[in-house]
Amino acid sequence: MEQKEYIREKRNVRMRVKLLGAAFFILSPLAVNAQSYETQFTRSLSDVFEDVQKQFGIRLKYNVDTTGLKLPYADFRIRPYSVEETLKNLCAPFDFVPWDQGKDVWKIKPYEYPRRKPEDGKKLIDYLNTLYNNKAQWEARKDSLRREVRQRLGIDPLLEQSRAQKSKMQLGKTRKHDGYSVQNFNLPTVNNHTIKGSIYTPQGKKNIAPSLSREGRGGSPLIICPIGHWNKGRYNEDLQRRLASLARMGAICVTYDIWGWGESEDEVGAEAHHTPEAHVMQTLHGIRILDEMLKRKDVDKNRVAVNGGSGGGSQTVLLSLLDDRYTAACPVVSMAAWFDGGCPCESGIPIMLSGGGTCNPELAACFAPKPMMVVSDGGDWTEFTPVSEYPYLQRVYGFYGAQENVKNVHLPSERHDFGPNKRQAVYDFFIDVFGLDRSKLNEEKVTIEEENTLRFSPKKK
Repeated sequence: MEQKEYIREKRNVRMRVKLLGAAFFILSPLAVNAQSYETQFTRSLSDVFEDVQKQFGIRLKYNVDTTGLKLPYADFRIRPYSVEETLKNLCAPFDFVPWDQGKDVWKIKPYEYPRRKPEDGKKLIDYLNTLYNNKAQWEARKDSLRREVRQRLGIDPLLEQSRAQKSKMQLGKTRKHDGYSVQNFNLPTVNNHTIKGSIYTPQGKKNIAPSLSREGRGGSPLIICPIGHWNKGRYNEDLQRRLASLARMGAICVTYDIWGWGESEDEVGAEAHHTPEAHVMQTLHGIRILDEMLKRKDVDKNRVAVNGGSGGGSQTVLLSLLDDRYTAACPVVSMAAWFDGGCPCESGIPIMLSGGGTCNPELAACFAPKPMMVVSDGGDWTEFTPVSEYPYLQRVYGFYGAQENVKNVHLPSERHDFGPNKRQAVYDFFIDVFGLDRSKLNEEKVTIEEENTLRFSPKKK
């Protein structure tokens, strides 16, 4: 009987201790913020980031707002053996992504659907390479990609509507310079919209392809030049130097506003550029301009190219995919498996979901076996082109026995621009594939025109 009473008293003591502890937890101001199983060991994200900087000896930079954010199971996400894994674990609940900036600096950024990591690009290319091992398998994949990209863009109904209008390209006065001339144009497209730009034409003897000149046919090669997000848009000085130099050597070159820039901004406003509509309309404009230019008697329909840099390079790839009339293509500082383009005009429509997942290099490969040159540099997302994207392109071109038709000019010490060395690479490419006259290459002969001169409708002063 005494033993039973002893056990009962012992149980009562344990119960009183539990109740006392619970009361302390409820009443104690320290317990309010205590980490525990009940509170999911939650801490302020900002405080955790501060501790991580001290623990790993790193510095964090932020493109996100962490104010008021609470991180559950906070300290359990830290991996003392890896700052990268730690930051990924801390960022994941908030859809943030850590980017290694080098020199023990990491930037915390929001998730970006068109931008991944270089290693992700390599993994994607490795995956794509498993989908086809010969020409027949590749051709099936290519046809599927083309159809789905067109469908996602919704481009065909707009093209049909635009072409049915039978609108003619309106041309401004011709301005003659040393070895070339410039003429502005306006082309109505669809839904009461227009596209404006400039045509650079060689002066003097036409650059007629030898195979055609014997028959008395032919004309000058044509290069359609979509622009990127360069300073001043299509009024940019480097753009003028490139197009005028190509014209002096014998090519007809056409450039035009991107949606919501230049004279397009006058029509639809600057904010229109940051919409999915920009992706569609810029593509539509490139195709419709080619329609009109191929009607000219001075254009050689067997020598038709597309060439642009940055966002213009993204458009170069897209136009080369959708339009079989191109015979050469040259995307500059743009093409990477891990970056689809950071603007809605490049990735506003989810075309990269086509075929279960694709990327610009695969879309560019659809141009095989026709001549293509890719220009890359060491200061942007094309840094790894020589060891990643270019070997992939060579493999696909190899299905046609045409590896020599795809080239890469890589400038490892340069950054993201369309500077002299990149322009020189473009000149060399078109001299090679179109037989342009190298003796006429001299950028010092180019006249840089003012914006109002290049506008179809000049601004009122």
